[in-house]
Amino acid sequence: MKLAAHQPQYLPWLGFFDKMDRADHFVLLDTVQYKKNEWQNRNRIRIREGWQWLTVPVRYHHPMTIREVRIDATSPWRRKHIEALRTHYGRARQPRLYDGLEELLHQPIDDLATLNSRGVGLLAGLLGVRTPMTTASALDDLPEGADQRLIALCRRFGCATYIAGAGGQAYMDPAAWQEAGITVEFQDFHHPVYPQTHAGFEPNLSAVDLLFNHGAGAIGMLRAARREAA
Repeated sequence: MKLAAHQPQYLPWLGFFDKMDRADHFVLLDTVQYKKNEWQNRNRIRIREGWQWLTVPVRYHHPMTIREVRIDATSPWRRKHIEALRTHYGRARQPRLYDGLEELLHQPIDDLATLNSRGVGLLAGLLGVRTPMTTASALDDLPEGADQRLIALCRRFGCATYIAGAGGQAYMDPAAWQEAGITVEFQDFHHPVYPQTHAGFEPNLSAVDLLFNHGAGAIGMLRAARREAA
């Protein structure tokens, strides 16, 4: 059994779902500190000139956990995001995906963690990722330290292997994992290249880009890229 975990992001990129797909259980770390100007309240979509941000405005002061961050209700960001998706993916192959995204964006959600969790669930379902998912805030008595928290999650879900992002090698303590008897496997993500709505290819966009261009069940493209690189 393998576990993976990640901070809940807004309409995450494909590497997020590749990690989720490799695991037997996935945990959204909504109890960790919110990081300004990262991926927790924004992501990128394809436009003719390259890409643009879709940003959820938030009310935030340091320090706050992700679950404590509130969405700025005074901004018309929901309408802007829906209009941007319709404008830039209006000629994509899978326009019916607007329905689920519009329903998500119209929901009266006032906190970032809930918006992101529901967005992750929506996109995972459309991609075809079936990994069970839990939010950290639904669990009791998790340790504060990063390594100890993840080790505790592995034990909670009976997982002998933890799948870490490639950047985890820079901050994880190998001795702590060795002592716990849990194997750490670092994700080696290979981005699939596919036709987009405009000429050329822009990688590392929100997963909505792959879905609009190739439709439901597109996790198969990530798995194929994984197999080809093996």
